Amino acid sequence: MRAEERQRRLLVLARQSGRVEVAEAAAEFGVARETVRRDLSELERRGLIRRTHGAAYPVESAGFETTLARRETQQVAEKQRIAAAAVQLMGEAETVFVDEGYTPELVATLLPTDRPLTVLTASLRTASLVSASESTTVLLAGGRVRAGTQATVGSWARDMLAGFVIDLAFMGANGISREHGLTTPDPAVADVKRQAVRSSRRRVLVGVHSKFGASSFCRFAEVSDFDTIVTDSGLSAPEAHRYSLLGPQVLRV
Repeated sequence: MRAEERQRRLLVLARQSGRVEVAEAAAEFGVARETVRRDLSELERRGLIRRTHGAAYPVESAGFETTLARRETQQVAEKQRIAAAAVQLMGEAETVFVDEGYTPELVATLLPTDRPLTVLTASLRTASLVSASESTTVLLAGGRVRAGTQATVGSWARDMLAGFVIDLAFMGANGISREHGLTTPDPAVADVKRQAVRSSRRRVLVGVHSKFGASSFCRFAEVSDFDTIVTDSGLSAPEAHRYSLLGPQVLRV
């Protein structure tokens, strides 16, 4: 098998499974682990994957984005820990924006129900989850619904958020980079996220370690826009410190 074909298959495997293990790929293709590492290095150079120790994750780009259904099966334990830690940062917030995506959705399920709370979101699933609480008022941004994420985008959603001053926003991202900031593949999604960041007094970023160092097509915020970043312990302490130098507190859980 030629290197180009092997790299194509590695990328397909990463996108289908959410990650690719060096040892498993070497056994499947019948090549040395070093060969797989070279292939992954080339894919990383082209911005298609993000390498970590012994594995690699797909980078979402303008031409590729994982669905919400896929995200529900990847790094679930880490995302649950992140959500639990993030909701502890609520403080006295009375109005909260919850971003689209699986990790923010997990945050939404843990929001307090023992006091009045107004939740704004572009996610249909999140709106449905939090609306069951009698003490929670849900404001769902209107607009075009994206099938893969079940979230609204467009000028209606953006303009609605522009009319509010929100106490706290729980935000997600497809890529988190010190150089390129927070990114997402779709310009329409970036537009809504950008406005949510602008409209919020405090901002908390939630994301698993594999998103760090990756960048997608559309930038919607800078790392310095955030008060706190909550991630898992897969992000090394030295790397977390580098992000903290840009302004936010970085929590590894």
